[in-house]
Parts: sequence; structure tokens; C-alpha cells
Amino acid sequence: MIAGILKEKNGETRVSLTPEIVKQLQQMSVTVWVEQGAGAQAFYNDDAYMQAGAQIKTAAEILSLSDIIFTLQPPPREVVAQIPAGKVILGVLQPLFRPEEVEYWATRQITALSLDAIPRTTRAQVMDVLSSQANIAGYKAVLLAAYTYSRYFPMFMTAAGSIAPAKVLILGAGVAGLQAIATARRLGAVVEVFDTRPAVKEEVISLGARFVEVDGAADASAAGGYAVEQSADYQQKQQAKIAESIAKADIVITTAQIPGKKAPVLVTQPMLDQMRSGAVIIDMAAATGGNTALTRNNETVLYQGVTIIGNSNLAASMPADASKLYAKNVFNFLKLILTKEGNLQLNFEDDIVKGACITHNGEIVHERLKSAKPAASI
Repeated sequence: MIAGILKEKNGETRVSLTPEIVKQLQQMSVTVWVEQGAGAQAFYNDDAYMQAGAQIKTAAEILSLSDIIFTLQPPPREVVAQIPAGKVILGVLQPLFRPEEVEYWATRQITALSLDAIPRTTRAQVMDVLSSQANIAGYKAVLLAAYTYSRYFPMFMTAAGSIAPAKVLILGAGVAGLQAIATARRLGAVVEVFDTRPAVKEEVISLGARFVEVDGAADASAAGGYAVEQSADYQQKQQAKIAESIAKADIVITTAQIPGKKAPVLVTQPMLDQMRSGAVIIDMAAATGGNTALTRNNETVLYQGVTIIGNSNLAASMPADASKLYAKNVFNFLKLILTKEGNLQLNFEDDIVKGACITHNGEIVHERLKSAKPAASI
């Protein structure tokens, strides 16, 4: 079997497989082709891939002859058009936000495997790309906030006077939020946290942060580890609580997203009006609309002295480690779909394989997408 690694488009700095994983695939009788320069921005050069046993090929060769093609971001339609019917693409394909592309993949008779669609179960943790990348993003969000903020994070007592610690508010205590808590605490900030899931309270407290509770949250236990939409009554209570905390916050980091839906607006314009001049917001949900009323994806907005940075791709700012973790996630998933002889074998009795498969044999097979009507991409 030939596996191909494409060079990412649109400024993406990560690469889908590292030389370390290429070497392991070679040992599993998989031939690996790498597009020239695919790993350069993640500091994995072509020589490293060749030393691991890979062959450097053109994009055209990889697209036309590979049995499975690894990518990270969803490939553009003009790239997919070059892939023969019956082949497999594997990456973070964001199918819930790309219904038209999903239909196109099916029309092209391509099997699309999306790692962001796997169920977030205990067995799937080792291949959970959302968690591995969110962990990096949460860490980098705090560092970006510290770099942008005009004051210290920790408390200082000096001969010239005392400096109060920064007050950090984190909205969402998933993987990114928990890493943000830990990083902010290491830098000496005082941290408050909101989350709709009461189950994360103990983790938040164990990291040294204060958990702000809002009664009446919808049960998320059946959502496969993801957040769920909340009632209008709950949202009203939540916003009132957030308004109290945000007026005192120096740094706000927002992480709240719901798969396949626009990100909830947790920070309204009246809340922004109450924030301190010099405060910084890092909105990690910017790609799906943002958690603030004024967020713009991949832009920095200055509003009445408050800096709002919209960035959902912070993991790509640490491409070496982000690629290393992503590649390990991919390899762990491949163990489920490769035979001992290094051939592809999709076992749809496996809930992880079934959950990841979006299109197969000319049909949309993912349960959520089969019943969904096409909606505008975000």
C-alpha cells in the first residue's frame, strides 16, 4: 500500500505525519510518499523523511497513485478532483461545517475519514486530535495573552511598590481551558472558570482556579465528550454571572464550541463596554463565529481599549510539537484500519472507524450527516 503525505495549503504550518511515524509505517510494510517540502514549516526536512524510508514525490504523483492520502486541513476541491475513485483521504476534515464538500467527496467515490468526528471515548483518547491540538492551543493562548497584556501576570512586591496579580477568566474547561488554567496559574495569575459541565469542577479546583457555578445546565453526558446547547433560561443566568466576572477581568480566554453549530456568544457588547481598558480577550472559537460579539477570525480588534484576538489555529503556532502529537494520533488510528501486511481494511463494526468515516462507496455514511440537510458552511 502507498500512503501519501501532502503539503498543507493556506498557510498551515503543521504536517500530517512526522519522520518518526513514517519509519514505523515502513516497518508495517507501508510505502510512504511525501510531497517535497511538506514538513519544512514544522522543521521536518525532506532529508529526515528520506532517512526514515520515505520517498519524495510530486503532489500529482501522490494524488494519483496513493491508496491513502494524509492531510491535516480539508483539501481544496481542486485537489480532491485529482484523487481517483476508491481512494482514501484522512485528516481533520470538519465535515459538519462543509456539507457541500462532503457531497462532493461522495460524488467522487472517495472514502473520507475525519479524525475530528471520532467518538470521544476512553479507547479513542490516543487518537483524539481535538484534544492533542487543544492542549497546545490552551497553552499558547495564555502566552499570547501575556505577551499582549500591558501588565504583569504574577504579583510582585518591590521597593518601588506592589503589583497585583492579573485576573484571568476562562470560559470553557475542556482540554484547552484546563491547559490555559494550568499555564495562567504557573504565570502567577488569579483564575476564574465557567463551564456548563459540573463534572469539571474538581479538575478546575485541583489546578488552583475558582469554578463559577450556574444552576440548570443541560446534561452533556450523552454528547460524547462535547458541549451541548443550553436553554435560553440557562444562557440568561450564565451571561449574568459572566458579566460580574468579566468586569473585573484583565484577561479573558474563550474556548466554547458546539460541533456543527455556530459558537455561542458568551461575551456580549454590553459586557465588553464594562471591561477594563487594557484588557485582552483570546477567542479560540473564532473560526465558528466566536464567543464575543465583536470577534473576527484571524484578526485583532481593538474596542474601547480592549484587545480581542480571534484565533482558532493556535496549535499551528507550535508546529513541531503539534505535528508530532497529531502524527501519533493518526498512527494510533491507522492501527485500526491496517492489516499485518500493511493493507487497508475498514472495519465498520468498530465504533471509532464507523464514527470517523464520512463518505464511502459513493455515499454519505456518517449518521449525523445522512439525516442533516445541507447548510451554509461557516
